[in-house]
Amino acid sequence: MKILVTGATGKFGSLVVEKLLELVPADQVAVSVRNPEKAEGLRTRGVEVRQGDFDHPETLDKAFAGVDRLLIVSADGDNETRIRQHQAAVAAAQRANVGFIAYTSLANAGASDLFLAPVHKVTEEAIRATGIPYSFLRNNWYLENEASSVQAVIAGAPWLTSAGSGKVGWAARRDYAHAAAAVLAGNGHDSTVYELSGKPLTQEELASILAGVLGRDVPVQQVDDETYAGIMASAGVPEAFVPFLLAIQSGIRGGYLDVESGDLEKLLGRPATPIVEGLRQIVNEAKA
Repeated sequence: MKILVTGATGKFGSLVVEKLLELVPADQVAVSVRNPEKAEGLRTRGVEVRQGDFDHPETLDKAFAGVDRLLIVSADGDNETRIRQHQAAVAAAQRANVGFIAYTSLANAGASDLFLAPVHKVTEEAIRATGIPYSFLRNNWYLENEASSVQAVIAGAPWLTSAGSGKVGWAARRDYAHAAAAVLAGNGHDSTVYELSGKPLTQEELASILAGVLGRDVPVQQVDDETYAGIMASAGVPEAFVPFLLAIQSGIRGGYLDVESGDLEKLLGRPATPIVEGLRQIVNEAKA
């Protein structure tokens, strides 16, 4: 059996590979990366390193050749670029006769109105259309996405949000990655959709947990979107990135990340990492 992970030098993909190496022999693991030099450490551990670039579909035919189980890690960029890249990867997987496709999707991707959802809805549809057995790993939200907010709090700022009472199913990136590895190395996952989420929490609930980690109060400043955007801009957030942050806040407020499911712990075979532990790690890294 040959398992291949795309984007394996990224933060998520690298965690998937590390877990896979605990579950299967190294000679069953391959990675597809834009820059093979960055994966040299994996090569020395017995992992097959292949060059593959979603922007150059011709490289993917060779990268995906002979692969039994493939993980397509969703790419970065604007929606149009990501859709094009994902469709290229799916088409290459079909040409290569890949036996199984796992894909890192988004919470409730098929019905969500979150601005990121169209990428994942289109990609899921493309994978289904191939007829290849699949598993959609609908990741909610990485707790690590809140690192900049945690850093701001450490520096003395309040927890700033315009998300109102909306809840988020935060979980540690490592847990999402370990769930993906379990699907790739396991059986019984053909044509499955997993809603991977921690227990949904409000901004106030997350800030309260952070307060316990820091040993002091963490005030929450609920503002409107215009005020939020202004504060972000004045804090030095690049102008082009502010609309993205606003869209996330709006999506949370709209309930698009409020998904309660036991799928994450089911795949992990253990409880999800407690949010307090995840926040403690983020705090320690911020202070290092």
